[in-house]
Amino acid sequence: MSTGLTIGQAAAFAGVTVKTVRHYHKLGLVDEPPRDSSGYRRYGSSELLRLVQARTLAGAGVPLSEIAPLLDADDAEFSSALVGVEKQLSERIDELIARRDTLRRLSDGDRALLPERAAALLERLPAHGFTAEEITAAREGLILAKALVPEAFEEHLAAVETAMADTAFVALSRRVAETAAWRVDDPRIPALAEELADHYLANPAQLKIVTGLQARSDTAAKYRVVRDFGADEGTAGERLAALVEARLRAEGVRIPRPD
Repeated sequence: MSTGLTIGQAAAFAGVTVKTVRHYHKLGLVDEPPRDSSGYRRYGSSELLRLVQARTLAGAGVPLSEIAPLLDADDAEFSSALVGVEKQLSERIDELIARRDTLRRLSDGDRALLPERAAALLERLPAHGFTAEEITAAREGLILAKALVPEAFEEHLAAVETAMADTAFVALSRRVAETAAWRVDDPRIPALAEELADHYLANPAQLKIVTGLQARSDTAAKYRVVRDFGADEGTAGERLAALVEARLRAEGVRIPRPD
């Protein structure tokens, strides 16, 4: 009479599938028992113990490639190795938590790509009279600025927050937004450029909105992307930006030339 369990019985005993048991054999985690006279492999207590140990470690998150050395280690080595495994698992847990938090922020669009401070600023724009289209442009501009010049982004954000508390700046910003519908040769553009430049020169903290990102962009390519976002070539917005910059340079403000 044969003793021991068949592979199916052993798998059920350990709480795994037959496929998993065979995979453990292939990896050398559990030795294959010899066949009995009927040609079946019979799992005895030693194989079952090893199978349960392997399944327990795998279930705890230990990589399969690291299980065999753990099972073959003495008590001191086993305890020491588990400390390292626990550290790896903690790092993986932290990574998974960060991924989960990112997924949660994705449900609140702005916060997936921007810090809370920037998202809160965008939420205040409707109260200042900005349209949904203008807010979308502002959001995309902030995302781009954060990606291109991350080291200066917080300072840029602080300058924008300060400016948004100034009703004169908000009114100017609303007029700048309206230039999206103007022709490039609109006669109002030079006067608006002068007014905007005068405002910046009179308010150094707000001038950092212009200089904070652009002056720190190391390459001409970066500079052009930051400067020209939302003001396509040949538009009123591009002409306005160029006139403002020309006036600021004439007043000694350092703004790199894109060319």
